[in-house]
Amino acid sequence: MAEELWSALPAPLRQVMEGTAAGIAVLDTELRYRYVNPALAGMNGVPADRHLGRTIAELLPDIDAREDVLRAVLADGRAREVTSSGRTRAVSPPHRRYWHGAYHRIDGADGRPLGLVGIVLEVTASRRQQHELEQAKARLALLDAAATQVGTTLDIDTTCGELAAFLVEHLADAATVELLPHPDSPHARPRPGGGRRLRRAALAAAPALLDGVRRLGDRGEHVDYQPGSAIPRCLETGRPVIENLLGDGEPARSAPNAERVARYRELGIHSGMVVPLTARGHRIGTVTLMRAGTSPGFTGDDAVAAQDLAGRTAITLDNASRYSREHAVAVDLQRAMLAEPGTPHPDLDVAFRYRPAGTGALVGGDWYETVALPDGRTVLAIGDVMGHGIEAATHMSHYQAMLRAMALIEPGPDRLLARLDHLACEVHDYRPSTCLVVYAEPARGRYALASAGHLPPAVIGPDGAPALLPVEPGPPLGTGLNGYLPTTAVLPPGHTLLLYTDGLVERRGEDLDRSLARLTALRLPAGAPPAPLLDAVLAHVPAPAEDDIALLAAAPLAPHPGRPGRSGRSGPGEVLTVLTGGRWSAPG
Repeated sequence: MAEELWSALPAPLRQVMEGTAAGIAVLDTELRYRYVNPALAGMNGVPADRHLGRTIAELLPDIDAREDVLRAVLADGRAREVTSSGRTRAVSPPHRRYWHGAYHRIDGADGRPLGLVGIVLEVTASRRQQHELEQAKARLALLDAAATQVGTTLDIDTTCGELAAFLVEHLADAATVELLPHPDSPHARPRPGGGRRLRRAALAAAPALLDGVRRLGDRGEHVDYQPGSAIPRCLETGRPVIENLLGDGEPARSAPNAERVARYRELGIHSGMVVPLTARGHRIGTVTLMRAGTSPGFTGDDAVAAQDLAGRTAITLDNASRYSREHAVAVDLQRAMLAEPGTPHPDLDVAFRYRPAGTGALVGGDWYETVALPDGRTVLAIGDVMGHGIEAATHMSHYQAMLRAMALIEPGPDRLLARLDHLACEVHDYRPSTCLVVYAEPARGRYALASAGHLPPAVIGPDGAPALLPVEPGPPLGTGLNGYLPTTAVLPPGHTLLLYTDGLVERRGEDLDRSLARLTALRLPAGAPPAPLLDAVLAHVPAPAEDDIALLAAAPLAPHPGRPGRSGRSGPGEVLTVLTGGRWSAPG
């Protein structure tokens, strides 16, 4: 059998097998060695001739040779690769060794299986490689943990605080995060003698060190660093600075100033490491790690781990900074657009309020407007452009401008919404927006309304109790669907109309009917004018708000007879409702 197996192999192949560094074996159908090349004999620590006639399990009982895979190759002739592990008889440092092998079936001239040929390469890592692998795994585990604990918000100082706390938990006894001031800040000016001033955005320390470290500069303070000290050197080179077990003279050079050295000694701080915060090629600050007491000095592995964490956090901080700038621009733009709505007629008291969402949310496209018409009516409007950010705020201003112009042309709220929908969709391709329009005639207590997908208005009674005014909602503006139905409401004296955007009532995960019920359950100051009434409404909203809030309240300044109109009838297709005794009803 052995001669038949050997002769089945071409002569050039047999020469390669003898000289290659890969381990090669020929096994018969019982998985007994019939040939072993010098390389495999060396791997196994057994002379080649002592392999012959013995199985792998008999020769090397501490090897998991995966004989099930080898028998599968014999059975179907399909080559397979397998990784095995264990210990051979060769002298080797690692406790466990690993091999990767490829096995092919050898067939005779008549097609009958004669055995297998296996080609084996050792893939056991060296001690150094194993150490590097373990360190890489540890760094990955650290980054995985940081991903859930650092950068949970878009607030810069919160993110810095999370990083400092994480570093104290895993790498240091104390940690601080310093950020470079904005170029326009007076703190960015060159310091005397070439030093640097940074803002301490975060500080964390073990409980025993916390008070002492705070005395070195607490969160929010600006700290000056002398030329040549650790932080300016780190910023200049972009590389970590590690200083362990320093002598008396060295801390004076590395500390922000020489006066700090005595405090370091008092706290038992003996080692420090500074790593840069670099995002998209720009340095935005540094992270300082300190060790005290019996903690060991910092190593190169510590520096790599700290750099990984700082690099990831720097990107988060840069994203947060970009977001903060965009958020501020959008809020300023929106405030500017909402700061000067039109002036109503003197017979109508109108008040407005706008509250942007918290810093963790993008500003929306909430808007409101008033237009005094030549016939004595006042147009009130409120809306919400879909989406967030600068583009939404920009499109908000376009809707305001269109409404001011078109309100002077269109006689009623349904016609005005149809015109705005056409302009937004067919002419300008603006983002869709909800909108509620009211044509107010306070002298007669008559209000004509139409809605483009907006929430229903509320009417605040003299006792401060809100009630929803039913208005049939049509499709949002900018969809091109049209189809807006007018509603006319007659309000008795002493009632105030409240228009609002969804940020006032909607809560994440809450049914809209429940949100609106919360609004009608409010008890507001009885008889309050529109401005204090809106302040009272906002006082019931949790801060920070989840979404932008725009409010508009309107109340007549003079008593009115409360008649439904000159004829007492509504127009074609118009729904007329009268508020009587706190209920909406159609007149008989």
